[in-house]
Amino acid sequence: MLENQIHLEGIDPLEFFGINNKKIDLIKSFFPKIIITARGNSLHIRGDEKELKNFEKKFSLLLDHYYQFNVLTEDIILQILATGTPALEENGTAEKDIIVFGNNGKPVRARTPNQRVLLEESVKNDLIFAVGPAGTGKTYTAIALAVRALKNREIKKIILSRPAVEAGENLGFLPGDLKEKIDPYLQPLYDALQDMIPPRKLEEFMKDGVIEIAPLAFMRGRTLSNAFVILDEAQNTTINQLKMFLTRMGLNAKFIITGDVTQIDLPKRSNSGLIFAMKLLRNIESISIVQFNTKDIVRHRLVREIVDAYSKYYEEQADKKSEDNNHKNNR
Repeated sequence: MLENQIHLEGIDPLEFFGINNKKIDLIKSFFPKIIITARGNSLHIRGDEKELKNFEKKFSLLLDHYYQFNVLTEDIILQILATGTPALEENGTAEKDIIVFGNNGKPVRARTPNQRVLLEESVKNDLIFAVGPAGTGKTYTAIALAVRALKNREIKKIILSRPAVEAGENLGFLPGDLKEKIDPYLQPLYDALQDMIPPRKLEEFMKDGVIEIAPLAFMRGRTLSNAFVILDEAQNTTINQLKMFLTRMGLNAKFIITGDVTQIDLPKRSNSGLIFAMKLLRNIESISIVQFNTKDIVRHRLVREIVDAYSKYYEEQADKKSEDNNHKNNR
């Protein structure tokens, strides 16, 4: 009789084995000739060689499903073990708008026209600028695409970054060390990841450096290869900062740069590296610009009206300034 051990990396045993071991008991019922013992984050199995190989083959399908969809129901266990084939998708449905499955199997979809455009462009291009107003899901969609690429083993790591620009606050007066000062600026990136990756797995990924979240300044001098890299809030990068970031691109890398040019916190709008780079690089092959608008806003309905009101105000101010300049020139 042979004995083997299977490690369940980044898996919550309670979620995988079920309350009172209900799911693992269901698994055991399919393999009566094997002794299966669950111990913490590992599974100990004993039996003859042929039975063990059959078990490991089918159990790997259960693991693959859990890692893909972040959920493993009793129905899925029955489906996989009874047929010996993967379950295509949760609930047996396939939708082209689904990017990835988040925690508890909840699908993360491209919900708006330009989120779908971003999904399509990410397949065709290695460098994408996704720009538009707040609440349009630019960053969330980009992170979902990165998580999907990691799950599909298309890349080896995810790198998420933001410029630490003070929007009316002073970093120097915040309590704590550098990490504690910077973390609040990076929290939206953590929030998105926590929606898509189970806590244990996310903790493991971050500990091993598979997922890295860091301020833009930490990118200097690096070559980012085999990675999906997202720069958020890029409107607050200077021209030289964004040039530095873009030139970090290594082999088998995909970059998405997100930003909102109406929320620039730099001293001068003209200093924004995002505006400069989009004008300079827009005609280069394999670089795409996806322009989000108020129709893509997926937050509270008031957000769309607030964004429209501000846009109208800024346009009126620009027209007034232009009229004043013309009046001065004609005097």
